[in-house]
Amino acid sequence: MKTAFDAHVDPALIARSLDASAFGSMWLDIPRPHHAALSGAIACDLLVVGGGYTGLWTAVQAARRNPGQRIVLIEGERIGWAASGRNGGFVEASLTHGHDNGKSRWPGEIDVLEAMGMENLDGMAADIERLGLDVEWERTGMLTVATEPHQVSELATADTGTFLDQAQVRAEVASPTYLAGLFEADSVAIVHPAKLALELARAAAEAGVQIHEHTRALSLQATAAGARVDTGAGMITAQRVVLATNVFRSLLRRNRWYTVPVYDYVLATEPLSDAQLDRIGWRNRQGIGDCANQFHYYRRTADNRIVWGGYDAVYHFGRRVDPAYEDRPQTYRRLAAHFFLTFPQLDDVRFTHRWAGAIDTNTRFCAHWGTAHGGRVAYVNGFTGLGVGATRFAADVCLDLLDGKPTPRTELEMVRRKPLPFPPEPLASAGIQATRWSLDRADHSAGRRNLLLRTLDRLGLGFDS
Repeated sequence: MKTAFDAHVDPALIARSLDASAFGSMWLDIPRPHHAALSGAIACDLLVVGGGYTGLWTAVQAARRNPGQRIVLIEGERIGWAASGRNGGFVEASLTHGHDNGKSRWPGEIDVLEAMGMENLDGMAADIERLGLDVEWERTGMLTVATEPHQVSELATADTGTFLDQAQVRAEVASPTYLAGLFEADSVAIVHPAKLALELARAAAEAGVQIHEHTRALSLQATAAGARVDTGAGMITAQRVVLATNVFRSLLRRNRWYTVPVYDYVLATEPLSDAQLDRIGWRNRQGIGDCANQFHYYRRTADNRIVWGGYDAVYHFGRRVDPAYEDRPQTYRRLAAHFFLTFPQLDDVRFTHRWAGAIDTNTRFCAHWGTAHGGRVAYVNGFTGLGVGATRFAADVCLDLLDGKPTPRTELEMVRRKPLPFPPEPLASAGIQATRWSLDRADHSAGRRNLLLRTLDRLGLGFDS
């Protein structure tokens, strides 16, 4: 059975659309201030390792909780250079990679998790206003679209949102692939992702946080009063440490088996003219995603580009994060083809940027936490591509864990329990590739899940998105 995205697209059109595209994240094509690398030994009350969203929110929230403490944040490259500067800029209320994923894992907590997620999204909006962060924040809501007949009933029976039939959804955004839609008005915002990272760094620095770029954490050792982190350019002695290293190799051996890097790929168009936008509508600027297993996500930017990503999620044998995996021509051609199948009216549009980044994927598809060295070190990762909003919540959980006092956040089963780890190679690669193939087959079989997927479902391994 073919899907809407198996149709033929003229290879010449695809080639023309990509010919002038630059390799690298469009979001990072903005001025970025420099923070000096560490030189020499220092001591602090709190050390944050990682200059992406999780680390930046941790620094900002810690400074707000206790303005008198000395906080240091180190980043091995540049602030926001990795996932925080390469994602689609969707800020979702869900802390659990969607309602269905959360409900299947924590049915007794799902109402609390949903409420905490909305509280976190509202709190993020309030922080952006309070701190004066220029991040192109828009509370647009999310439109999930059905592109296959079996998906229509799934959307029609969803627990949340407003169902739109074919005529209604195409009145919102004109695509011949849309068969129905589900609109959630309040649960999603969009931002400029790199600006969010840079503005959080600015707010942290203004609150007294000491930031050092090009300062790589090489090792972590416990001490009687906290921990020491060796950077090669100076030893950092800290009473408490938060590890916010996302997909990159954890300083804690115990945490290394829980995530694998999965590469996600993105295109960005040139700014669309008013005439081009009129062909497709999309006047309400909603974030959009389809509901296939291998799904696309897309949104408009402030200057009316379309950022178009998803579908191919590629794991490479060996768990390595490697820039060589990022420029993958066959994936960019596939994404371009799917763009023109979705919007054939835009066959005169060209792409200006193509890029990729590694997602920290775990077996339950949402973040997990832990502590080490007598509770003096906290860590979180495993956001699986939905971390723009959830990182703020995750940062608060890390700080709660370091405080050592139970809170409603730390009492969650989601926080107290970890996912199952991935096996070593070659089992990890074999399992991931077999699962990816099975998900693709399900998309081509009216959503029917084969024995492997049904087994994973029973084991709670999370391959459901």
